[in-house]
This record gives sequence, structure tokens and C-alpha cells, in this order.
Amino acid sequence: MMLGEKHAALRSELRRLDRILIAFSGGIDSALLLRVAADVLATRVLAVTTDSASVPRRELREAANFARRLGVEHVFLETGELDNPAYTKNSERRCYFCKSELYTHLVKLARRRHIPYIANGTNADDLLDYRPGLQAAEEFRIVSPLQTARLTKEEIRRLGRQLGLSFWDKPASPCLASRIPYGRTVTREKLVMVETAEEFIRQLGVRELRVRHFGEKALLETHPCDFQLIEKNFDAVRARFEEIGFAEVAWRPFRSGALNAAILAKAQNEVVS
Repeated sequence: MMLGEKHAALRSELRRLDRILIAFSGGIDSALLLRVAADVLATRVLAVTTDSASVPRRELREAANFARRLGVEHVFLETGELDNPAYTKNSERRCYFCKSELYTHLVKLARRRHIPYIANGTNADDLLDYRPGLQAAEEFRIVSPLQTARLTKEEIRRLGRQLGLSFWDKPASPCLASRIPYGRTVTREKLVMVETAEEFIRQLGVRELRVRHFGEKALLETHPCDFQLIEKNFDAVRARFEEIGFAEVAWRPFRSGALNAAILAKAQNEVVS
């Protein structure tokens, strides 16, 4: 299917749903879904954004601004995944518990508002990654219009650009808990440290990065194109990270999905053996 056909398929799917609640993270996937839903459904769409310690404040502000520009109803919903030991122990299924918490709240809200469908921004490429949150979506009967229209990440960016989304090339921004290696406890304090450190690096002009939390050590990941910038400011980076609580700072090239890569490789090896 061509991109125009997939766009038409997405619009058709949204017309079929007629009235939906969208789990709106502020990323390009859910933003595109919200934009097209606003075009098709007008006032029959409600955008809901999670407000928890695992979501950067920057993302909340950007989500609110985007929804305001679209003119759609937008609410923030506090979730309590940090109160769940199954989540905080940070196993490989952490995302399942996070999404289960989110969808539990969304289902209650949708029922109160008499909204028949809850939609997320899952796309066709997400099925190729390790995403335990997809199981939660299936259990709670969450619909995925982008996936139904078979839109890939690259196509979503292209379509977003065509529709005038200024942040069509916005880097992916998974939750802050993804910076904490599996098996290391997730705490509010660690999440604040990561967010503060990443915000400092962004202020230097770096768009895509991760600050991995390894106890007293921070592992900063940036693209090679930003190495010179980081090297130039590394004394300031180290000093700021020490203020935040990191006694040591290491630095390596950025790799998206680094924590999940090992899980996928392990699963593939088990299939082969």
C-alpha cells in the first residue's frame, strides 16, 4: 500500500470507531493518531496523557501544547505504577505492569465518559520489538489504528510531515524507567536524577540521548555527531552530574533499544537451539 492509501485506511478505521479515547504520550505516533482523529472525529475524541514520575515534564508540556493547538479535549491522568512492587523490581516485563496500570485507569475513565474505544499509538514496526506492554493492550482490548492501517514508523514520520506536524522528526522518548537496567529497582529518586541529567544535556543542544542509571555511575549515550559538543563541555557535564548524584560519568555512542536488544537476541538463540 502507498502512504496515501494507508492514510485513507487510518481515516476509515477512525470513522468506524466513531468515538475514542486516545492514550496520548506526546510522541510522534500518538500525535499523528490524535491529529488524524481530530480531523475525522472532531469533538468525538478525548486525549489522555499519563502524569507520573516516569514521564519527563518536558513531554507533558509538549503534549498539552499540541492538544491545545488541535483544539481537542485533553486531560492528564495520574497513575501509580511506582506503588506496584512488580513494576519497581524492574524485571523484563516492567512495561506490562506499567501499561496494565495505565489501561486500568483509562478503562474507568472511558466508562464514565461513555466512550466505547480506547486507542494507543502502536505502529506496525512495534510488533518486531520486545514490547510486553502489547500483551496488556490485548488483555484490555485496546485498539491500535496505526497498526491496523499498517503504518510503519518511517511512514508515520512522512505522513506527519505532510500534515504539517512541526515535530515529525522528533526522536523517540521512551519512559524514564527504560534508562534503568533490568533487575535494578526503579525509584522516584532515580527517575528524577535521569530526567535532570538528560535535560541538562539537551540544553547543550543535543536532541537524542539517553542517560543510563547504573547506581553512582551515569552512562551518557549520544550520537557521534554530538561527540565534539559533549567533549567540549565534558567538565561542565561531569560537574553537573555530580551535583545530581552521579559520582562517575561514562560516555558511548547512542543505541536505541539497547536494553531490549539482549532480550531479543536471547529469544532468537533459544529458538535456534
